[in-house]
Amino acid sequence: MKRDRDEAEEEGNEERNKRKMEIVWQTPAHPAQKQDYVFHNGKRHVRPYYFEFVSHVNKRWEGKTIVDLFAQEFRGRSRDYYVSAVKCGRIQVDGENIPVSYVVKRCQKISHFLHRHEPPVMAWDVEVLQNEPDVLTVCKPASVPVHPCGQYRKNTVLGILQAEYGLAPLYPIHRLDRLVSGLLIMAKNPAKADIFRQHIEAGLVQKQYVAKVVGVFPDAEQVVDANIDYNAREGRSTAEVGISNGDTTLKGKAACTKFTRISTNGIHSIVLCEPVTGRTHQIRVHLQCTGHPIANDMLYLSDDVVNRSTLGTTADRAAALSGGSPETSCESHKEEYKYCSEDFSIDPMCTHCPNLAPNGYDGHEEGLWLHCVRYTGPEWVYECPYPDWASLT
Repeated sequence: MKRDRDEAEEEGNEERNKRKMEIVWQTPAHPAQKQDYVFHNGKRHVRPYYFEFVSHVNKRWEGKTIVDLFAQEFRGRSRDYYVSAVKCGRIQVDGENIPVSYVVKRCQKISHFLHRHEPPVMAWDVEVLQNEPDVLTVCKPASVPVHPCGQYRKNTVLGILQAEYGLAPLYPIHRLDRLVSGLLIMAKNPAKADIFRQHIEAGLVQKQYVAKVVGVFPDAEQVVDANIDYNAREGRSTAEVGISNGDTTLKGKAACTKFTRISTNGIHSIVLCEPVTGRTHQIRVHLQCTGHPIANDMLYLSDDVVNRSTLGTTADRAAALSGGSPETSCESHKEEYKYCSEDFSIDPMCTHCPNLAPNGYDGHEEGLWLHCVRYTGPEWVYECPYPDWASLT
């Protein structure tokens, strides 16, 4: 009798846990709000939230068990985790709970409900520059992605603008890399976005950036005309100089950038950069070609250059050196985050709790000394103020 009671009690506990988890699984598609953010040591964090990741069974996945599929294709978590996630319904197929032995079929919808932890970004504001009926321009801070991508959803320019200003929907008409700061132009409706797109595709838009580079940049205008070959796996580009012939073929895309020195102090130079084309990391790679890479660009600095520069200044250190506010200076980044129940509730199945940042985040986000200052098109011009680091005095 006692064993029957124990078994019944255990089954009751499992049922109660199951009902509790079903409440947790709910994933409303709500927009970012002010209270979603936690500011700690000069970083903007996002309170962890529940999110449904959706994928569809492709040819390679077809015929695998649901656990084998996740264990082989998504190796960031253990096989035991995926077994537990299937058993409690955090992994579903076509909206239904399935057993761990379930074999997936082509085109089925797979849902993975996760307690999502976004990486932090620097806590600088997204400053609104111009708010017109059809166009919004802002000064994008370094380290913040423009739109949802990868692990970022709310910690993006679009998410922050919606949470802090109620500005949505917005349609970015050009992109800036996450580590690049400066002018970002967004249309407020699809019709205006299409007009900008036509101008860009027709080659009617001129772009200007400023960069802080190593050494004394030449006084005369420098034009770099070198193909750009981007390696997505390594996350970096290489420049190819030369002409394709029967023996060699240039793999990269044609790219051209004009450079003009603005000022120098003998150690660094401020350079105006005018990309004629728009390739991934184009300005960074072409500056490397000149022998004057961006002074805190660890991806394209050689060992010799690092010794002559600012020792690979990260975004934290750059904020201090460029006159950043005390809240965002490197001195305020020494204290580690301590879990607070007021910030969020721990999920017993989450592999990132109790930290705000996801596992694997090293806390040393870099921001480049590369800043977009001006976009010019047919009968329109938008500008952004120069950053503090562009002054060498």
